[in-house]
Amino acid sequence: MVTVAEELDRAVQGAFTRPVPKSAGAQMRYLVKRHGGRTKPVAELLGISQRTVERYVKNKIKAPRPQLADRLEREVRTRWQPQVRARAKQAAATTDGIMIDVQARFGYTAAPGSTDQARVRHLTLALPPRHAARLLQAREAGLTEDRLREIAAEALGEVYFRDNGRRAHGLEVELTDLIDLQFEL
Repeated sequence: MVTVAEELDRAVQGAFTRPVPKSAGAQMRYLVKRHGGRTKPVAELLGISQRTVERYVKNKIKAPRPQLADRLEREVRTRWQPQVRARAKQAAATTDGIMIDVQARFGYTAAPGSTDQARVRHLTLALPPRHAARLLQAREAGLTEDRLREIAAEALGEVYFRDNGRRAHGLEVELTDLIDLQFEL
């Protein structure tokens, strides 16, 4: 299932200027460096022994178990190029905005006499910086997936359905079944 949080993270990672380290040893060395050269916090982070971390750092172990490989990859990705990540978020929140490509079931609460039946739509549009800032701040604050969907639905409702206040006054949009979602900074 596609989530707003994962897709926002993927969009920010698209701004990276260098590739993420591939080998387990390089990934482990990066994490150790990020933790001030200490192996104990990295071991606690990954749920392995300190000695195992040291072995990876010295390339004595090269192939981690699949579960550890996934965890290692995820932890490195979340910490990779923090300044590039911050600049990309700042640009999206102040000047550039964010592109959204979503295929989902949209439900509506509208004035009497109009249809409020939910249906699947595929939308691709640019969200202005204020909506991008709201989404990125909500992701940083660790809000729930439901709340992130609500914020995305409010942004889509304002930009696409209500055309920035020019039509469909009082229309409330609900994003229910996410089929596909992609963000681009």
